[in-house]
Amino acid sequence: VKERSAPPPHLEPEPTHLALGVSLHGITKIYGSKAAVENLSLNFYEGNITSLLGHNGAGKTTTISILTGLFPTSSGTIFVYGKDIKTDQEVIRKNMGVCMQHNVLFNYLTTKEHLLLYGYIKVPHWSKEELLQEETGLYGHRHKLTGSLSGGMKRKLSIAIALLGGSRVVILDEPTTGVDPCSRRSIWEIISKNKKGRTIILSTHHLDEAEVLSDRIAFLEHGGLKCCGSPFYLKETFGDGYHLTLTKKKVSPFLIGERVCLCWQPSAGVSSLS
Repeated sequence: VKERSAPPPHLEPEPTHLALGVSLHGITKIYGSKAAVENLSLNFYEGNITSLLGHNGAGKTTTISILTGLFPTSSGTIFVYGKDIKTDQEVIRKNMGVCMQHNVLFNYLTTKEHLLLYGYIKVPHWSKEELLQEETGLYGHRHKLTGSLSGGMKRKLSIAIALLGGSRVVILDEPTTGVDPCSRRSIWEIISKNKKGRTIILSTHHLDEAEVLSDRIAFLEHGGLKCCGSPFYLKETFGDGYHLTLTKKKVSPFLIGERVCLCWQPSAGVSSLS
């Protein structure tokens, strides 16, 4: 039996004990003479939130568009729970929920009517809109017209639509675009609470968002994968660990705080005293 070669130093070993939800195999997308995504191979696992992180033009939105079937690949393919996106797209879409970067909502429908409409299209006879509204904080706004909602509530509604019908694959493109810090955190909670039994893929350019939400982070640059792993792995590999700031009373010797830190992390040290 041939031994599996060790992964490159910038790729953390994958959580192969989890079910494989989505698998990208050598994805390339060319526009004219430019490759927006080039030979991208990446796996996404059930029960995990994986973030695609990168600056504008890194290939995040193109990758999301290919995953959702909006764009065909120039080469390579994608498997979603074993189904080839090129030949089984209709089956795949029945188990996929999408929240695009810009809301796709109707101003003269209420939040409840949106969920009923999209639910009927995706899963006829679906009737769990009230439970979903409670889970996403929309219940108190169920009879409000979408046009009167705040930006944060509109994003919550878009995410709720992506989750409805028991979507096994949920794709979120910049889910907290244009929302205030308070709404951002409540959206993070909604996403985190709904990852069980789902493969969640989100794109973001906010490092703090990727760190808080993600089980794994994939850094994209110029359409290619530069590194991938858990937030802790990436900090250990590329960063300088964690910084803890302690504010002490004048009567408390700093030595006590240092000893507490060393109990939990023997390699910790004091970087500065002030």
